[in-house]
Amino acid sequence: MAVIDRDGKILCPCRKCVNVVRQNFQIVQIHLLQHGIIATYTIWHVHGEPRESNEAYHHDIPVEGNEVLGGIDALVEDRIRGESTNTTQEEEVRTFDKLLNDAKREVYPGCTNYTLLKFVIEILNMKVTNHWSNKSVDMILEFLTKFLSKDNLVPKSTYEAKKLLRELGLSYELIDACVNDCVLFWTGNATLDKCPNCKASRYKTNHGRGKKISRKVLRYFPLTLRLKRLYMSRKRAEDMKWFKEKHLDDGVLRHPADSDEWKEFDTQHPKFALEPRNVRLGLATDGFNPFGNMNNSYSVWPVVLIPYNLPPWLAMKDPFFMLSLLIPSESQLGIDIDVYMRPLVEELNELWENGTLTYDASTGETFYMRAALQWTIHDWPAFGDISGWRTKGHYSSYTCNDEPYFESLKSKTAYSNHRCYLPDDHPERRKSRAYNGKHEKRKRSLVIPIEKIEEQLGSVMGVTYGKHPSNRKRPRQNPNWTKVSILYELPYWKKRRLRHNIDVMHVEKNFSENVFGTMLGIDGKNKDTDKARMDLEDMNIRKELWLKTNPDGSYVKPRASFSLTPKEREGFFEFLKSVKYPDGYAANISRSVNAKNGRLTGLKSHDYHVLIQRILPIGMCGYVDKKINTTLFELGSFFQDLCSRTLKRSEIEKLEKRIVLILCKFEKIFPPAFFDVMVHLAIHLPRETILGGPVQYRWMYPIER
Repeated sequence: MAVIDRDGKILCPCRKCVNVVRQNFQIVQIHLLQHGIIATYTIWHVHGEPRESNEAYHHDIPVEGNEVLGGIDALVEDRIRGESTNTTQEEEVRTFDKLLNDAKREVYPGCTNYTLLKFVIEILNMKVTNHWSNKSVDMILEFLTKFLSKDNLVPKSTYEAKKLLRELGLSYELIDACVNDCVLFWTGNATLDKCPNCKASRYKTNHGRGKKISRKVLRYFPLTLRLKRLYMSRKRAEDMKWFKEKHLDDGVLRHPADSDEWKEFDTQHPKFALEPRNVRLGLATDGFNPFGNMNNSYSVWPVVLIPYNLPPWLAMKDPFFMLSLLIPSESQLGIDIDVYMRPLVEELNELWENGTLTYDASTGETFYMRAALQWTIHDWPAFGDISGWRTKGHYSSYTCNDEPYFESLKSKTAYSNHRCYLPDDHPERRKSRAYNGKHEKRKRSLVIPIEKIEEQLGSVMGVTYGKHPSNRKRPRQNPNWTKVSILYELPYWKKRRLRHNIDVMHVEKNFSENVFGTMLGIDGKNKDTDKARMDLEDMNIRKELWLKTNPDGSYVKPRASFSLTPKEREGFFEFLKSVKYPDGYAANISRSVNAKNGRLTGLKSHDYHVLIQRILPIGMCGYVDKKINTTLFELGSFFQDLCSRTLKRSEIEKLEKRIVLILCKFEKIFPPAFFDVMVHLAIHLPRETILGGPVQYRWMYPIER
């Protein structure tokens, strides 16, 4: 295909034209400014740039003669070379012939740029990128069939196009589920028409007409084929062994391979560690509304797997995220998520026990690849769903287990006694008036009590799954367990010290909301409420902040040192509007400032990340006293250091001591109601960093994007 046609036009690479429509140079320039360029179009191969295989995705494979297979053809060739020898030789030959034929057949006679397989993959990629419906793709394919010569090979429909891709291992399984989340109609229940627990019908009522339609369907994407595909490319197969062959072990934490948990797992399972091509996985999940309509109760829960063998510059990139489950749900799944995790857990068990025969393109040999799950990543509510530990109430802190130090206030449960983490001889322990009016003699450790957790789980029983009305009153296990997670069926899971990560992203967000809301007096986010002042009176501390009752029955709320006046708040908002950020560093936070009603609206998690680390301490200078401002700087510095790409163990141990002192200083400033569980969880983050490595591999930013 010529780069410039006879009319002087070129293919337009904007998101609207997607290299299909030809335009003149001026129109192309306008389109690129208006719509932007295709995100995946990094090598301008249709505009004359040499098609050097993109190292991040495909690699050229030499074949007979001088011919080179690249891009889609390389993917097909890799698929064949990676085909398991468990199938018969005849099946392999047939699969090879069919895929290789589709990879070389022209869409129409004389078409030199697009083979049939490449055409199908790119048209389906455009469908996903531009959110085209099946009907619109069917219309496009029908038009192309009529437009091109009669002997073209364009598929007649979306169904036929997808059918061509099934041999590449890109398919998924549809598994019917009980509408009340009791069971899957799978394996032993596959032939049932009603749920064996709640007796709910499997199918919608169709009065005997037409095909039966399932009421709820789980989409399961088998893991094994996609793990094998990582070794089908020479370059990617080498990357999967990076942590063993090229990783520098100098005491600096820059990858999960540097963490205590990774090294301890190698010690516990030396046979697994001996083969560097065995895969270590992380599991992430979160719920969202796919239609962007908050009035619609429908939501979906994707479960994503992350291969940690890859080097730091690839490990958390979305091309390597593996969607494993798509779970439909109208509400929070709760403990019933285990019902849907069953196919994945059984496949993980198979990959651990027996492995799968895999072709390594970098060495030209086959080996038995095994896989193990390292930990899970999720927000705090999903933490309770996955782990089985109830994240509400007095015992909501998983690490503190059954010995949390909390205050039962009028307004809420507060986790405000952080002096217990200080050394026994620390002078802050004896300062009673500045805290809760008492000397602190208790002692707590930041070590996760794994042995105690195992003992508690041994007594958990009588758990039933499903949202049928008969299951609404589930007995709470001692002290705060709701179930034994299905992940405990993995043979190695019991010995893990870091099973479920506290998400740093959400801790920063909630901590920031508490600080901003309280200092700026934002309704709904302010922790310095009337009830909070009554709590101070009940505890007989900070008399200067107690509510003062007037003779007529009204009361006055004294201004606190951390609270900004309306004029000071306007000044702070003007400061936020004036801040300029480097390109790509942060969103335009000034758009979220509404000075009229005194609110910050529409802030995203990353906005809070920037605000608490960089903006808040500087912006509050001149509005609050030096003691408060210094504490804000210390908090921002703590999160900056915690989120560093590289860390030394000695530095993390210092962070653990710093956050204890920072929270103690916050207790002197803010009322006890400020310290909800999300603020308290910050104290456990450094210990999890020692166990799991840098937080960039264990937070929700790349998952939620």
